[in-house]
Amino acid sequence: MKKKLLAVAAVMTMALGTLTACGSGKQAASNGGNNGDTIKVGANFELSGNVASFGNSALKGSQLAVQEINDAGGVLGKKIEIVQADNASKPEESARTAQKLISNDKVVALIGPTTSTNALAAVPVAMEKKIPMVTSTATNPKVTVDERTKKVNDWIFRACFIDPFQGKVMADFASKELKAKTAVIYTDQASDYAKGLSQFFEETFTKGGGQILEKDSYQANDTDFKAVLTRIKDKNPDVIYVPGYYNEVGKILKQAREMGIKATFLGGDGWDAPQLVDIAGKENLGNTYFSNHYAADDKSPEVQTFVQSYKAKYNQVPDGFAALGYDAMKLLADAIKRANSTDPEKLKTALAQTKDFKGATGTMSLNENHDPVKSAVVIKFEDGKQVFNSKINP
Repeated sequence: MKKKLLAVAAVMTMALGTLTACGSGKQAASNGGNNGDTIKVGANFELSGNVASFGNSALKGSQLAVQEINDAGGVLGKKIEIVQADNASKPEESARTAQKLISNDKVVALIGPTTSTNALAAVPVAMEKKIPMVTSTATNPKVTVDERTKKVNDWIFRACFIDPFQGKVMADFASKELKAKTAVIYTDQASDYAKGLSQFFEETFTKGGGQILEKDSYQANDTDFKAVLTRIKDKNPDVIYVPGYYNEVGKILKQAREMGIKATFLGGDGWDAPQLVDIAGKENLGNTYFSNHYAADDKSPEVQTFVQSYKAKYNQVPDGFAALGYDAMKLLADAIKRANSTDPEKLKTALAQTKDFKGATGTMSLNENHDPVKSAVVIKFEDGKQVFNSKINP
């Protein structure tokens, strides 16, 4: 783990070391991002690797948004062009990808990445280059607020709610709706996303009178969880909170049910991938719930309009990552229109002033930390299908 962290730090240092030579954000925009008939937007997504489902869904959502925007006449009389790049689900690649999109492709702004760890790797590049970055689904608070200085990362924005809200939603759901008194937390020890959700779930659950019986951890790409699950089974908790990503979560759920663990499993938006059902088996997903940004069967007009458009284009039901990729692109286009410019400073200001923006995942306004104030939903599985359970307002 130490070697991996050193490698990531080295790559990021090398990337940042070239920034001055590559020019400023304004130069990047004026040299190509807004020339001719197009406005270039860089898409830094996980198109391969461990969480490729997230990045590919977000990219599809953003492409649908661009199609709709361009069909309606574009922005500032120009068409938007997405320049996509694959960060391979790795933080060191995310930093390289952000650097390439800004310096080589001359984009005016970035959307993505989808995960907190990969977004955190791209943040220093966007900040140094002074290019706006709108992450679709990175929920860790550190993405928009520097952990050391406590200052807002003024070039960084997001379309998703953050982990303190998401963790609180599931802790309240466990104690108030499920009447749970005891819980076990089982989390990916290397994931900023999972660690953040675990922290906020524990804080809220214990504050409400619940008891955390045990906290365990695993690593990404682990395949055998039986030893830890045996200990968890002996604890006999009311709920088991597993705020990880679908690859490992699916295996955990499958092995837990095969071992006879009947407790309710809870999770976060990292569960939201079709592959979860394939990995876990639909028979093992009963009595499981997770927090998410939207539900495809929500009857609100904004959701259903998006769902029908997405199905018409891709012949599949969009997940939350697709919806937030769509919203991130629409949010950016709205800011360009209000700024009446692709100048990075003006675009940054317009993004920060976003109020009552209506997206597929709800109406949102960005607060002083550049985080949307918006609702969350709780989703349950029935016969392997996601079903809207409830909506929780901030």
